[in-house]
Amino acid sequence: MATLKIFFFVLLIQCTIFTGSSRQLKKSNINIDSYGDNTVNVISFGAIGDGKKDDSKGFKRAWDACDSSTPSPTFLVPQGKTFLLQPLTFNRKHYNSNNITFQIDGRIIAPTKPSTWECNTNCHHWIGLMNFDGLHIQGSGTINGQGDNWWKLSCKDNQKGFMIGHSKTVDIKGLTFEDSPKMHIAFEDSTSIHATQLTIKAPGNSPNTDGIHIQRSTNVSIHNTTIQTGDDCISIGDGSKYINITNIECGPGHGISIGSLGIMGKTEEVEFVHVRNVSFHGTTNGVRIKTWQGGHGHARNIRFEDITSHASTRPIVIDQYYCPHKQCKNQTSALEISNIAYENINGTSHKETAVQLSCSEFNPCRNITMKNINLRNKKQNGKTPSYCLNAHGLRNGKVHPNVPCLDKYDNF
Repeated sequence: MATLKIFFFVLLIQCTIFTGSSRQLKKSNINIDSYGDNTVNVISFGAIGDGKKDDSKGFKRAWDACDSSTPSPTFLVPQGKTFLLQPLTFNRKHYNSNNITFQIDGRIIAPTKPSTWECNTNCHHWIGLMNFDGLHIQGSGTINGQGDNWWKLSCKDNQKGFMIGHSKTVDIKGLTFEDSPKMHIAFEDSTSIHATQLTIKAPGNSPNTDGIHIQRSTNVSIHNTTIQTGDDCISIGDGSKYINITNIECGPGHGISIGSLGIMGKTEEVEFVHVRNVSFHGTTNGVRIKTWQGGHGHARNIRFEDITSHASTRPIVIDQYYCPHKQCKNQTSALEISNIAYENINGTSHKETAVQLSCSEFNPCRNITMKNINLRNKKQNGKTPSYCLNAHGLRNGKVHPNVPCLDKYDNF
């Protein structure tokens, strides 16, 4: 019993006084002055950082070590090191404190082979942060999922690389995410999320590697971020509302998408989304809303403005017949799509049809507005038609290509 008490006393000293970790950081030539006395360095708890040895236990010991009363702790992943991690979840129940900071200045990598991932159940995510209230994730580090071998598999599981779930008041800033097995970053069942100055990179042919996915979350803002990937740069799923996306560089990728919504007859909803100041570079889509036939619910009160397309295949898309498979049944029910605004959208399209509005016969798109649209086929003197089915609304100012299903109106 005496030995056990001494062990926990030593851990407490390491966590709060930070003497041991200071010595190790000085040996690594890392400046610790800006981190404060409540910094927990993973190296002090057994993480090696050579990119070969599994550092998961060291990370877990560091996370468990701090006393619940530690104020505003910083969990430090130091620079100059590469840490190999198995699937790992950080749960706030270990800290009874707000304003927790993950300072990631080093490199974190996943196992290269899917068969070596150690999961008690299915690996739904690699790194998870759950049940936080006041979380700051920041640094100059890189999180690399080493997803190349995952991409070769035929499985369709939505493997998340870095997931934040059931949390509120979260800031994530400055990090680089590379080559996730599937989605790079996922925000799920959370509120008041602010993401900025992120870099997300994966090859254009990497499947299902969405840059940022939002699901069942509210008050999410994403700013000043560059995303190059093989799927949607940003995808917005069911239960998401009050989403603000600005100053995004996207491409390669599939654009910024609402949906897909309504698969297998589900009732799903997205509303109050604002996408502004986005540049698309060679993407398969620009701004897109996609829903399955047979679904229920709505996508509404969505605004796209100040968008530039550099040879995107389809810069503006509404597709209520979304089906990426070969066999899909025609169904009568469809989600309601309404109050969708497009303004100041310019640039070129890779194919002739730059604007595609494919809406349901039984539940047409309503109140679609377009103002100051100028999209042209990148081929010199190439025609740039639009496709319009069961869509209703208004157009104002110059709208090219002409979208004849929208009535001309000069006062909006």
